[in-house]
Amino acid sequence: MDERFSRTALVLGDAAMERLRRAHVAVLGLGGVGGYAVEALARSGVGELTLVDQDEVGLSNLNRQLLATADTLGMPKAQAAAQRVAAISPDCVVHPMVWRYTAETREEFFCRRYDYIVDCIDLVSCKLDLIQTALSRGIPIISALGTGNKVDASQFQVADISKTQGCHLARIIRKELRSRGIRHHKVVYSPELPRSVQAATEAPPPGRRAIPGSVAWVPGCAGLMLGGQVVLDLIAPPPSA
Repeated sequence: MDERFSRTALVLGDAAMERLRRAHVAVLGLGGVGGYAVEALARSGVGELTLVDQDEVGLSNLNRQLLATADTLGMPKAQAAAQRVAAISPDCVVHPMVWRYTAETREEFFCRRYDYIVDCIDLVSCKLDLIQTALSRGIPIISALGTGNKVDASQFQVADISKTQGCHLARIIRKELRSRGIRHHKVVYSPELPRSVQAATEAPPPGRRAIPGSVAWVPGCAGLMLGGQVVLDLIAPPPSA
């Protein structure tokens, strides 16, 4: 047993740690939520990670994104994430992918085998395509929903998309998935109503109408919950026949 993960093994057991070592998890979107999900997976002993994001670390990321430091400014987030994983778990096999998941890049992403997918994508169209494709191929997937303009991290929960309420992004995703015949999908979300915020001084990125406000602790809590749920699902015994 690798001593790096010996404290985790005390709780989960050696057999579970071996399952995690053999697991391949993909995380798409490495911002405030995704970066912390990667952290939880790497520190839990997951043996292979595919990390996908087209963006670079910027100054406005420093308030909440684990991967954002003075040393990583300007670095592609996928590379920053790979570098951090290597510093935590050198034996982890990491595939950094500096591009955006879309319907056009779908097959390039799905050419690998995944045991679990963590969806932290912002763009609705890309998020929906990823969810639908993963579910159609029998790959477990969990999605992060809205964290912007929220301050009460205690309200985050793991839920089925059909049970969500109070989250604008959840409402959109729920409706669009239902139109595709998908009524059940695991998510991490908060029913907290978003706060009113001041107008941003910077232009929103492509595909977004406005820039949401954020605080240091909210996206991180959601990301750690995502990573923790993936670990628990990966080590769970198979359902009885």
